[in-house]
Amino acid sequence: MSVSHDLGAPGRVADAVVAGLADLDPRAAQALGRPGDQLWADPGSAAEQTRADLARSALAELRGTGPQEGPAEVLRRALAERLTSDLALHDSGFTPGLVAPLASPAHAVLSGLESAVREPDRLLQGLADVPAALRAYAERLEAAAADGYAVPARQSRTLAAQLLRWADPDADDRLGRLLTRAGTPEGSAPHTLLQSAREACRDLASWLVTVHAPRGRERDAAGADLYRTTASAFLGTPVDLEESYAYGWERLAGLTARAEDLTAALGFSGLAEAEARLDARPEGLVHVGPELVAWVEERASRAGRQLEGIVDVPADSPLEAVLAAPGSGAVYYSPPDPAGTRPGRVVWSTPTGADRVPVWREVSTVLHEGVPGHHLQHAVAAATTTLHPWQRHLCHVHGHAEGWAHYVEGRAAAWGLLEDAAEQLGTVLAQRWRAARIVVDMGLHLDLPVPANAFTDATRWEPGVGVEVLTRAAGCDPETARFEVVRYLGWPGQALAFALGARLWEDAREAALAAGHLDERTFHARALALGPMGMAPLRATLEDAARA
Repeated sequence: MSVSHDLGAPGRVADAVVAGLADLDPRAAQALGRPGDQLWADPGSAAEQTRADLARSALAELRGTGPQEGPAEVLRRALAERLTSDLALHDSGFTPGLVAPLASPAHAVLSGLESAVREPDRLLQGLADVPAALRAYAERLEAAAADGYAVPARQSRTLAAQLLRWADPDADDRLGRLLTRAGTPEGSAPHTLLQSAREACRDLASWLVTVHAPRGRERDAAGADLYRTTASAFLGTPVDLEESYAYGWERLAGLTARAEDLTAALGFSGLAEAEARLDARPEGLVHVGPELVAWVEERASRAGRQLEGIVDVPADSPLEAVLAAPGSGAVYYSPPDPAGTRPGRVVWSTPTGADRVPVWREVSTVLHEGVPGHHLQHAVAAATTTLHPWQRHLCHVHGHAEGWAHYVEGRAAAWGLLEDAAEQLGTVLAQRWRAARIVVDMGLHLDLPVPANAFTDATRWEPGVGVEVLTRAAGCDPETARFEVVRYLGWPGQALAFALGARLWEDAREAALAAGHLDERTFHARALALGPMGMAPLRATLEDAARA
């Protein structure tokens, strides 16, 4: 791979970054046209240090290149911000010591296995690699602890509980169900590999509880210094903490008023009655299983057709839905691999014990994870040949990705993607959840005051108050709310990416339209074709385009 003749000095720096990552990360290897047979990035301490050293040297070289023109400048801005943010996360101890209920290297191992479920040979090889990968992850956490960083104890205990569920034949058994889904025949080899992988999960869980959790403090809050680092890295821009907290409450109040208006228009006396009655409509319930998978895929496909003339959807961008273990809290998008061997996927977990889903609530999730959300973002980036392979396959910024996906939820009604007032209400409630995330996340980590009339009688934040606010303000079921709070505590600042990122997209659209030389469709096409980048370089690039 070499695109430096098109992208100048930034292209040569990006070439070196991808080449340096290729032995550590299968996506980087595939971006180079190599097989990338490993199912997950190397989780070890040495690999983490190599990534940091590579980022440091690349950033030093990039800083000497100076401003460029066209796509080369877009790449320079995106790469400089990401390398800076990645180093800040590494140097703080956050990345080397990462333990979080959706984002740890252990989750990357499980996700890698799930990506190979239709390739039995690769799946079996992956199972064989699980014990070494989890040992390497534990050694990485040992090294981080020796350097003075250990996560709060709750995160270690939470990951340990997840590992035990993954390995328990009588619980989630996500490992065993992989072999079942793959159609792997009964036999000693698969059974032995499965048992070894299960035992590795149990060993790591035991170590997390008995060794690593006691190293961490019982207090969950990250504190202002680490929070500024993580939040700025997740969004790709410095964060005004005071203004963001105030904005979260302001947005939450506005969405609550909108939900109340829609409830009245539907003829219900209040939101509680509306939710109960709409949840009980037989015509709005979809059975968990193949029926739910088919509904997700059909609704995403329909959205693509409805967007003609508003947002350009690449024609060759297949999307499939798969179900994760119930109660796991996992509803997310998994992009295609760079080699193109599998499509993009919406991975969906339903509440424990649910046999049917009231889909009036879930249309926004399909739009967010599928089309016109994350799947569209990845499809456009993959199809934009002026982008460097690093931009197309390796760059990920939560503020850009989650901001766009939340932005399109807010545009769904205007774009004709919602069928009735019930779906409009469901979308507003989903947006209210994202607004509640801001105040819960910031309140818990920064020990901020809880204002009056804030869905709770408490005056200070603690995890139980976060659960209460999410259930009352966002309509979450208690199981999901508890998981969400632990997720926020382990991933400080990531929750801001949704609503704050969407605000940037909204502001950028309005500025482009006000300039008078772009329509909405052209704005979306040009903005997405810039590829993923932090919010700060995205804002600067879009402002430059608006002035041109």
